[in-house]
Amino acid sequence: MRHTIAATLVPALLLAAAPALAAPDRIAVAATLRDKALDTGAYALLEDLTTTVGQRLAATPAEQRGRDWAVKAMKAAGLVNIKVEPFPMPVWERGIETAEVVGSHPQKLTIAALGYSGATPAAGITAPVAYFADYAALEAAAPGSLAGKIAFIDHHMMRAQDGSSYGTNGAVRRTGPALAASKGAVATLIRSLGTDDHRNPHTGGTVWQDRKALTAAAALSVPDAEQLARLVARGPVTLKLVITPTFNPDGQSANVSGEIPGSGARREVIVIGGHLDSWDLATGTIDDGAGMAITLSAARAIKDAGLKPRRTIRVVFWGAEEAGIWGGRAYAEAHKAENIVLAAESDFGADRVWRVSSKVAETGLPLIAEINRALAPLGVAPTRENGAGGGADVAPLGALGAGILELEQDGTRYFDLHHTPDDTFDKVEKAQLDQNVAAWAAAIWLAASDDRPLRTKAN
Repeated sequence: MRHTIAATLVPALLLAAAPALAAPDRIAVAATLRDKALDTGAYALLEDLTTTVGQRLAATPAEQRGRDWAVKAMKAAGLVNIKVEPFPMPVWERGIETAEVVGSHPQKLTIAALGYSGATPAAGITAPVAYFADYAALEAAAPGSLAGKIAFIDHHMMRAQDGSSYGTNGAVRRTGPALAASKGAVATLIRSLGTDDHRNPHTGGTVWQDRKALTAAAALSVPDAEQLARLVARGPVTLKLVITPTFNPDGQSANVSGEIPGSGARREVIVIGGHLDSWDLATGTIDDGAGMAITLSAARAIKDAGLKPRRTIRVVFWGAEEAGIWGGRAYAEAHKAENIVLAAESDFGADRVWRVSSKVAETGLPLIAEINRALAPLGVAPTRENGAGGGADVAPLGALGAGILELEQDGTRYFDLHHTPDDTFDKVEKAQLDQNVAAWAAAIWLAASDDRPLRTKAN
């Protein structure tokens, strides 16, 4: 006969709607749940998504296939109240993308167009290169000084366990092309925001305030960026670029969600999940298929154990995060009247959780201490501060006052793979993926079985 955790540990308390479990009982349940969740179906779930659906570019039929997969996966996990909530957004799709040095040192370079890049004419453009060692150097360029030129923005992104170098250099991709265009550039190339040494360019979104001002923008692979920098150091360089993406303002994406209903009278909700869409260069495994597999598997572990949470656990797969957090913003707006007390997103790959961080009301800090205690046997470090911002999709919920929980993953190798053709299933280590599920299952059970206030702003 199959015994659930609920049948094994303090069954009367677990199945009752009230009162909340005492801390020692809740931690004991979380520890058992954690240890059982170290061997889950997350790896098989991720394999199925990335093999049968593959890449999931926002607002395309591929993302729709991902939503269909998500609904089936949530049903199979035993979630209820499954919803697909559409929202409008534009559709950007890449076309031809080539770059070559012309003149005295002719050679081809490896590039990937940036999301929402403009297009060159079909025959391409040929123009001299203006080199900038970093974003600050571009900012210092005089107005009009790049007229008729291709801007090339370099930088020096470094490995960091917490991924902090991505934030430091992110403006190069996000706003660099628009800034270069405002100074007259006819196109922009950037050194990829990556830490690898492969000829794999890293795509990613770039931001334009005025679509009428769009120019072509692309990322060079790291070795090609270094090659171009060496060529520039030897004298003037001329490039020919062909970049032909398409843009349709009338597209649609959607968020998908399912629940384990809570028993509490206050109708409190905990939102967890990952983003459904991915860039189109690979299968979206670490960004963010892994986050979906981790959070859905954690919810399933709680469900399969027979545990009855006080707070509703809602798993959300957000659409169109890569294209500009469209799903996260739409979700926050659609659910702003709900009593969402805590939000947490897994969106930093598939490697192990190494640290907890949070942003909750002072009354919720004892809960965070309990989570620290329950996760310590997994090698997870305690909370560093109570000022976490959360992932991109939960940040809008945090701005509305929901508490934020972050189970920070080891990002040492994340930016070797992020937004590249190498974001594929073979890069995932099952033991590390399962450690994530164990951490999420224990942490979310503790939060869902608790009743202390977590919100930072009144609802």
